[in-house]
Amino acid sequence: MTDGQDKTGSSQAQVDKALHAFLDGFASPPRSPVFHLPSEYGLDYEDVTFLAHDGVPIEAWFIPAPGSNKVIICNHPLGFSRSGMPTQYDPWHSAWAPSGNGFEVNLVPDYQILHDAGYNVVAYDIRNHGLSNAANGGVVTHGFTEGRDVIGSLNYVRTRTDTRDMIIGLFSRCMGGVSTLAAMAQYPEAFEGVRCLVSPQPITPRYIAQRRLEVLGISDRLDDFDLLLRLRTGIGLDRRIPQEWAKSVRIPTFLYQVHDDILTEPEDVQAMYDNIPIAEKKLQWIEGTKARWDGYLEFQRRPQPMLDWFDQHVSVKGER
Repeated sequence: MTDGQDKTGSSQAQVDKALHAFLDGFASPPRSPVFHLPSEYGLDYEDVTFLAHDGVPIEAWFIPAPGSNKVIICNHPLGFSRSGMPTQYDPWHSAWAPSGNGFEVNLVPDYQILHDAGYNVVAYDIRNHGLSNAANGGVVTHGFTEGRDVIGSLNYVRTRTDTRDMIIGLFSRCMGGVSTLAAMAQYPEAFEGVRCLVSPQPITPRYIAQRRLEVLGISDRLDDFDLLLRLRTGIGLDRRIPQEWAKSVRIPTFLYQVHDDILTEPEDVQAMYDNIPIAEKKLQWIEGTKARWDGYLEFQRRPQPMLDWFDQHVSVKGER
């Protein structure tokens, strides 16, 4: 073997190692801890658990707003927990800092804002995340299985004694939003009476896979990645299709997204918005940043548009 062949082989091995490492984080991301608590913000809360539609135990918080008959159910992005992601620490920092997202996202202030606006809050960890149970071999399917957690959260609110008569809104972030769209396609009857959805940054997995491969310098390996993903999870990129699932939305929906997000293209969320087949919908762009994490922090920085949407749709008792 010549020196050139040896270097080529070594380089190829490094590329393959990077590809497999990315696959590991995409299919089975390291769990973010429940790193912050509502009590840090003066909120009373209960640690609760409920069963997903297929029986997987899901861990959650119930944050009461005494005297309120409204509840917002919250979930989270890929790799996060209900409290966010401590991206200032490894292993999360080394994974996300190259794309400009190396700073912490603490989601608990979101719940304080909702509580102070008069909403009860249920915030849960999606399966294979946070403190919720492992399921489906520990792999992420971007909605195929996680949508069952969305249904479980609705069932929980509808059967809990002190919430069963409450008006329901949804705050579904990123993969949590994609999972909600998948659940709407799979179980449309479960969303009867749900008043609205606010969903920051739902994303088609093909887009973020392509962009993250570009950041890693291996943009030509998308087909190889897709094959490895199918071998690992049984579900390739061509079946992870929130743009298509958006056609099943039947409740007022507010999407927002960092326009120049380095990890996707604006055409993705635009297509989801365009495919929502109802008039009561809104799309808001976040300008002045390329960091996806800024989109997750938008609500606690400038909450009024989202609060106005909830107030408009989760304010009058009665079935839609």
